[in-house]
Amino acid sequence: MNVSMTGRNVELTDAIKEHISSSIETLRKFNLDIISVNAILSTQTKKGKEHFIIDFVINLAHKNTIIIKQNDADAYIAIDLATSRAQKALRRLHDKVTDHQKVGLNEAKAENIDIKSVLEDMEDEIVPVELDLYKPREVEDVLEDLKTNKKMFEIFLDNENKTRVLYKRNDGRFGLY
Repeated sequence: MNVSMTGRNVELTDAIKEHISSSIETLRKFNLDIISVNAILSTQTKKGKEHFIIDFVINLAHKNTIIIKQNDADAYIAIDLATSRAQKALRRLHDKVTDHQKVGLNEAKAENIDIKSVLEDMEDEIVPVELDLYKPREVEDVLEDLKTNKKMFEIFLDNENKTRVLYKRNDGRFGLY
């Protein structure tokens, strides 16, 4: 991992350089292919107050670049906040890579699954069943079933082959579509 530190309008002391490099070293624990980290420390005066701005540009292999920008009145606090934000971003990326691995087409081909035999096995398991939904029912019979069960509604065909819905209303009565 290449580390570069730059100071814009700020002289980087040995203590600041050591703090930045120790902060960057904590990013190694995520086991991502970090190519380089550029740390740029600068100052800016706003409304008469001077504050420090730290930029971390983290280049990852085969991934997008992560850019963290943090400002604070104290340079060390700005570095710490930017480091924690970078750790959070890398942790999310690490979890995404390790937890959500997709099986590619080449890996699926390598398993050599015989699709024909799988389909033949599935054909043996399919048993057609006639559903109660297609048998015409009286509204009174459905009403009795709905009263005895905990169901909120029942879909059925009436004697005129119309699809109907009998449901419990909030006031305790029943509605019919």
